[in-house]
Amino acid sequence: MAAMGNGPLAGVRVVELAGIGPGPFAAMLLADLGADVVRVDRPGGSGLSIDPAYDLTNRNKRSVLIDLKAADGPGQVLDLAERADVLIEGYRPGVAERLGVGPQQCLARNPSLVYGRMTGWGQEGPLAQRAGHDIAYIAVTGTLGMIGKPDEPPAVPANLVGDYAGGSLYLVVGVLAALQHARSEGGSGQVVDAAIVDGAAHLATMIHGMMAAGGWQDRRGANLLDGGCPFYGNYETADGQYMAVGALEQQFYNEFIELLGIKDEVPARKDFARWDELRAAVAARFKTGTREEWTAVFEGSDACVAPVLSLREAPSHPHLAARGTFVDHGGLTQPAPAPRFSATPGSVYRSPARPGADTAEVARDWDLPGLEPAKEEDR
Repeated sequence: MAAMGNGPLAGVRVVELAGIGPGPFAAMLLADLGADVVRVDRPGGSGLSIDPAYDLTNRNKRSVLIDLKAADGPGQVLDLAERADVLIEGYRPGVAERLGVGPQQCLARNPSLVYGRMTGWGQEGPLAQRAGHDIAYIAVTGTLGMIGKPDEPPAVPANLVGDYAGGSLYLVVGVLAALQHARSEGGSGQVVDAAIVDGAAHLATMIHGMMAAGGWQDRRGANLLDGGCPFYGNYETADGQYMAVGALEQQFYNEFIELLGIKDEVPARKDFARWDELRAAVAARFKTGTREEWTAVFEGSDACVAPVLSLREAPSHPHLAARGTFVDHGGLTQPAPAPRFSATPGSVYRSPARPGADTAEVARDWDLPGLEPAKEEDR
């Protein structure tokens, strides 16, 4: 038998119609949790330039090659869907239907199927058929406009806020909720419409509440959590590195300014008119030492200060190393599955799936001999 996951979703079968971005990440998360994820790759690849051997969003999965434009392609996907618990696709609205693998076709074969749809704009609305990327989705929701300095363009937060936080994670939550419903008495399969614009807007729920209450200004760099506060932000050190400060509560702030060595030199933290003065004092003091030196100063304290590490540095941080937050598998250092479970721990047990490499294995395990490529003597 193939190596399979031992997480809480062990035994759950997922079909992923290959795409890029949030769909594959969502499917990876389900695989990390133990689901048997079969990725349906198209001949010729997805168009993503990354070498499949390094595409970590395809770890813990298996891949089969199916040409959905071939005569037997849709039927092969429907055969998989009939045996699956979940199907995930990330096409523009209507494309899956035109290919013959839309919700109606799949649910007709498997009424208990959870059909997850991952898009930027959603399945309906004036922009539903428009192309887009993470930055546009978070732009129209107001999320992008909150990030950055007030006198500079909004800062681009990679594609973490839209694609993965507002997209992948909401798709996974929706799929798991729908799976629970499908398996409950009287339940059935259904379609999960996960739109990045919906998820990215939802992420800012607390901020909307604070704004309604008058506790948040509708402009960036002017609030408690967006860099407007001098004791919640990043400060450069003598070696050109940065320290992150989050000393919001009074007791943490007291410890912060004491360890920083400016306790008797700065105005009261609630003297908002003098926040620029406080910010300048904090910045000047951090410039007197290196990141390593300041890390040592705040080590073991409750000042809520941490060094800003790079992606390559992060795995070696003592706390992350002790927890095993990063793991090495197949020669690649990568984030470990999250969250953690006491009885059914997840793990990285398979390297990134190579397109079509697991077709024979899946055909055997899912009892689908029609998936196997014809042997040379049969052609």
